[in-house]
Amino acid sequence: MISTGLVLCLALIPAAYALGMLPSARLVARRSGVDIAKEGSGNPGASNVIRLVGWRAGLLVLALDVGKGALAAGVGLALDDHRGALILGVAAVVGHVFPITTRFRGGKGVATAAGVMLVVFPFVVVVLGVVWVIIAKGLHKASIASVVVAALFPIIVILRGGGALDISVTCALAVVVIGRHYSNIRRLVKGEELGLGGGTTRKPNAGGE
Repeated sequence: MISTGLVLCLALIPAAYALGMLPSARLVARRSGVDIAKEGSGNPGASNVIRLVGWRAGLLVLALDVGKGALAAGVGLALDDHRGALILGVAAVVGHVFPITTRFRGGKGVATAAGVMLVVFPFVVVVLGVVWVIIAKGLHKASIASVVVAALFPIIVILRGGGALDISVTCALAVVVIGRHYSNIRRLVKGEELGLGGGTTRKPNAGGE
């Protein structure tokens, strides 16, 4: 039997998608006179904001993007428990990565997906958050940290005995996040990837997240 909560979650998918489309990086960077889509790596995400504007602005973007995912998942959790959190959380991630307002060219989805998973799997997110920081700080490459963490997430969920829905969603999010890092992976192979917080080139798509 379909619950009222599930029906409400399905009805709120467009709203969650719209929430995901909120251009946090563009808005924050614009306050400093930076067009985030045309400078640095060209990616509208926290890493590029850190590189072009500074750590304070970048951390604000990170908080906003995580917040988008957490808010969507939190509403879903309240309406339809675990399942609802995943439904609305994924909708927010899709809105962030594939926003219709910019012809489906959005961010990498790492922070927004982390916000969703923080609501659904808080312990796993905390552990992998530490892993991300260690890798990013040690190698000065946010892209490597993001790809590794994205790949590890579904594996950990499987090892912890996650259900079919959990495994399917985390695998799908991992594929999206890693796929969005394809250009980063190519630059890493060529040794052209920008470091986190290093390099302030104004040339778009010059490397980095």
